[in-house]
Amino acid sequence: MADAIMVHNLDVHQLQEVIISTLKEQLNDVFEALKREKNETLLTREETYKLLKINSTTLWYWTKAGKLKCYGIANRRYYKKSEILECLTLLKS
Repeated sequence: MADAIMVHNLDVHQLQEVIISTLKEQLNDVFEALKREKNETLLTREETYKLLKINSTTLWYWTKAGKLKCYGIANRRYYKKSEILECLTLLKS
C-alpha cells in the first residue's frame, strides 16, 4: 500500500488540503489523457477537406507541397487532426 495516506494527527483543514491536492492531480491526469486522445484522431481525406472547408484538389496540392502530412494504411490515406490544427496560423486583422 504505497499510495496509502495515514490520517494520523491531521486536523480537518489539513485533511481537506490533502484531498483537494489529490483530486487535482487525478483530474489533471485525466484531462491530459483526454487531450492526447482527441488530438491523435485520424481523419480521412474527405473528413480533412470538409474540416478545412477546401476541395479535394486543394488538399492534394497541400499534401504534395508538404503543408500537411499524410499517413497511409493499405490503400487509404489519413491525416492527424492535431497536425492539421497546428498548421493553421493566426492572421492579424
